[in-house]
Amino acid sequence: MVFVLLLAVTLSSPFAQEVQDAYAHQKPDRLRSLLSEADARADSFLVRYRLYPLTEDASILDALPSELPDGSARELALLSGLWSYRAGEASFFRKVQYGRRSANLLEQAKAKDAEDPYVLLVGGQSLLFRPAIAGRDVQKAAAWFEQLATMADAVEGIPIMEAKVWQWFALKQDGDVDAAARLRDRLMNRDPAPLYRQFLEDPPEI
Repeated sequence: MVFVLLLAVTLSSPFAQEVQDAYAHQKPDRLRSLLSEADARADSFLVRYRLYPLTEDASILDALPSELPDGSARELALLSGLWSYRAGEASFFRKVQYGRRSANLLEQAKAKDAEDPYVLLVGGQSLLFRPAIAGRDVQKAAAWFEQLATMADAVEGIPIMEAKVWQWFALKQDGDVDAAARLRDRLMNRDPAPLYRQFLEDPPEI
């Protein structure tokens, strides 16, 4: 029984890898199919977390729980990321409300396991994109992504390439031009998947 309960709050590895492959190769239809197949709550959160940036379809963010008292660190981090996406869609008042909700969920995730890979991934992204008044910290984000890269080989669903691409972006935002350029050259030489190549060639504006 304990084993079954553990499965319910962790990502099933083959599923997470399928999600990553569809995401990295920009296949939203495949992700929608995987969403319909997701049995575990964590898997459902993961697919939506990967699908929304490819489609910006607000319906993907419908019916998100505002709290997750029994959630694992990984579930809380992914839910935090989903609420962050929803904040980006919202009016000013809702944006503040949803942003705080996202931040609270991330703090709960960190309290449960600050070194969970998805906590590092979502937390690093949050540090990059939150307003300065809310604690934007690109140097800390770069350090988190660097830490994530050291464990990514053992994590289904987060390749080293993703961790390093985000580390590059954080270095770029921090103005560390030389380090960012060297890292970008190394990553481009590894023939990144289409999504990561596009990110390296045309990163988002902050």
